[in-house]
Amino acid sequence: MSFDLHPDVQPLIAARASLPQGQNLAEDRQIWSEYARANAVPPPAGMMVENRMVPGRDGNAVPIRIYTPAGAGAKPALLYYHGGGFVKGDCDTSDTNGWGLAGETGAVVISVDYRLAPEHPYPAALHDCVAALEHVAKNPGDYGVDGSLIGVSGDSAGGNLAAAVALWARDHGGPALKCQGLIYPCLTDKLEFDSYQRNADAPGLTTSNMRGYWDKYLGEAMSGASTDPLATPMVAADLTGLPPAYVLVAEFDPLLDDGLIYAAKLMGFGVETGYYRAEGMIHGFARARITGPDAAKAFNAMTDFLRAKLHG
Repeated sequence: MSFDLHPDVQPLIAARASLPQGQNLAEDRQIWSEYARANAVPPPAGMMVENRMVPGRDGNAVPIRIYTPAGAGAKPALLYYHGGGFVKGDCDTSDTNGWGLAGETGAVVISVDYRLAPEHPYPAALHDCVAALEHVAKNPGDYGVDGSLIGVSGDSAGGNLAAAVALWARDHGGPALKCQGLIYPCLTDKLEFDSYQRNADAPGLTTSNMRGYWDKYLGEAMSGASTDPLATPMVAADLTGLPPAYVLVAEFDPLLDDGLIYAAKLMGFGVETGYYRAEGMIHGFARARITGPDAAKAFNAMTDFLRAKLHG
């Protein structure tokens, strides 16, 4: 199938085409890092960036990266969970998104380098994301943030984790979240929506890739059959009481319907929800916002929503 791709994403496609195909997961991770470096842009002047460790829930330590925009006074906090199919990625590969969220929302962004599958399958990544949220909420002074103004965000697998953390916080006594920003999230392991067929071979992400990611994250025996909303938020029976949400999706992405259907489901349960369908865009297009005006417009539609919720 041919795709009428937006010019903004052409540099991303060219960067991927210049790299080899990985023959195993170790090579895939290395190539992902090279791809991220090829599209990397340093944070703006005046933004402070710091790496730290926080205690995990499983006796481990969780690396985090803190992006603090310029300006005095306590700021809101936004936890950010990177993409990479649960199996690749870290604070380096998601650096541009991390500082971009901080710059556009005015919040201190805490990017979480959660453990990866298959070495650490579900729920390890979720535990690390929750641990970072808990640490920020319990120690706001250490981050220069207002502990009553916290949100979560993430792209792709990180969008899954942000949605799951929002569910977890609601059901486990907080912290109360002001918002959730879900960027082309993967929310079901069943891969039955129309966009999985229509965009099966789209640039950026294929349906086959996504099946492999779920197999590694959940284990092949569980993948395709999850009934756990903290693993696959789409199966949640009740979305009442969740924080305001913004869902950003791309036209040519197998995950398009995940985002649109979850947004509709949130609205059906009375959750304030905004969404933006980026026409002609592919999975991962947020990286294109640096040079692409329409990619930036889509990204900023979400960050405007998050800024408004975080700053009251």
